[in-house]
Amino acid sequence: MICDSIARYKRLSGENVIFITGVDEHGLKIQRTASHKGVDPQSHCDEISNIFIQNWKAWDITHNKFIRTSSQNHELMVHEFYSRVKKSDDIYMGVQKGWYCVGCEEFKDNPDNSPKHKCPIHQKNLEWKNEENLFFRLSKYQLQIEELVNKPSFIQPIQRRNEIINFVSKGLKDFSISRTNVSWGITVPEMDNHTFYVWFDALLGYVSAISSDMKDSSLEESINNGWPADIHLIGKDILRFHAVYWPAMLLSAGMKLPKKVLGHGFLTREGQKMGKSLGNVLDPNLLLTKYGKEAVRWYLLKDISLGSDGDFQNRRFVDIINNDLANTIGNLLNRTSSMSRKWFNNMVPKMEPSSNDNYLELYSTKKVKKYIKHFDSYELDLAANEILDFAIKINLYLNEKQPWILIKEKTNISNVSNIIYNVLESTRIIGLFLLPLLPDLSKNIDLQLGSIYKKEISWNEQLNWGLLKQESLLPPPSPIINKLEYD
Repeated sequence: MICDSIARYKRLSGENVIFITGVDEHGLKIQRTASHKGVDPQSHCDEISNIFIQNWKAWDITHNKFIRTSSQNHELMVHEFYSRVKKSDDIYMGVQKGWYCVGCEEFKDNPDNSPKHKCPIHQKNLEWKNEENLFFRLSKYQLQIEELVNKPSFIQPIQRRNEIINFVSKGLKDFSISRTNVSWGITVPEMDNHTFYVWFDALLGYVSAISSDMKDSSLEESINNGWPADIHLIGKDILRFHAVYWPAMLLSAGMKLPKKVLGHGFLTREGQKMGKSLGNVLDPNLLLTKYGKEAVRWYLLKDISLGSDGDFQNRRFVDIINNDLANTIGNLLNRTSSMSRKWFNNMVPKMEPSSNDNYLELYSTKKVKKYIKHFDSYELDLAANEILDFAIKINLYLNEKQPWILIKEKTNISNVSNIIYNVLESTRIIGLFLLPLLPDLSKNIDLQLGSIYKKEISWNEQLNWGLLKQESLLPPPSPIINKLEYD
């Protein structure tokens, strides 16, 4: 949802967007899960990948590319990338010893060297590994990676950047890029029984996806048609792979580096970590059918600061949706539209040029600047709160002006006309603000105002004040979102 909102915003801003998501399908974890189910790994991956594909359709996620790392074009690109890294003399044979988490597909620290030591994320015992693998010379890129991670613009948020800076400062160690005990993976050229370590393979998905549907799919085509990425948005637990290992691999292959890596937090429920054993997992299908995607998007995007952990609390969720969307924004539009229809012949009122009341116009201009600044900085929660703050100010303006009292005197008709126009025009801009975050709700606002979004004018230009057509017909008002009930 975060990626989708960013992609929608960039498209509205006139950018050419390649929004990639997908699944990395190789590794020991997948191999074991398939074996446990009694199916081959490919069949297992087909089933799980289809769930994601259908889920993103249901949630109206607007990705351009969906990468599956079991695809043939991806395998060819991994081999192509590997040959580049090999030419840089960054591959050698070594022995990998250590404690491994299959769930993370990562070697972990085990201070007590105990077989009972558990992965802090998966809470499962680590496994001891001792095998001959191919290694990548990560240590060779110590200075370059140090310089990269110390750039303020590369890693967000700051607490994540500090974690990576601390990790890199301790000295980078070469890491294994192949496995000999995992058959479910991409084979290493000219190496019997070796398959690529899942991370070396999976990270290439960001590149291979770019040209995946092109006739001449290749590493060079992907580079020419979109690489490097402007942003990687990933979970905080895999930040090290994206901010350290991945840039070093790209340097070795002579490729440009991504411009930013943003590590988002984890989602808990009612203050507890979600888990099947606790029976508190949030079911996306249940959320969608029960509450609708706009309500869920608003809660997750507005109430949780990107980069921080978030907590899904049912009562807070219902309160936020009802207060923010149904009341503060929805009721504002409905009651103003009703007054306008009643007093101005079912139309948007005509603005009287003599009016000196430009409070909302000035306030709107400030909000547009703040909203764009926050969105450009990937501060989606702050952008969303600018919308809510604007709506609160409009409600205060309406309540202070009290047009329902002023309208009783015929001499106030021009004043009332300006008040109502100012409020309706402000709700138009709120609708445009909501377009990247809550596209369906935004469309509902547009319909309530008489379908006034203009395709022939850019979204940024539509944020200018005064574009709501005067004396245009207003449809009968209806709720833009239904209120939610407590369970």
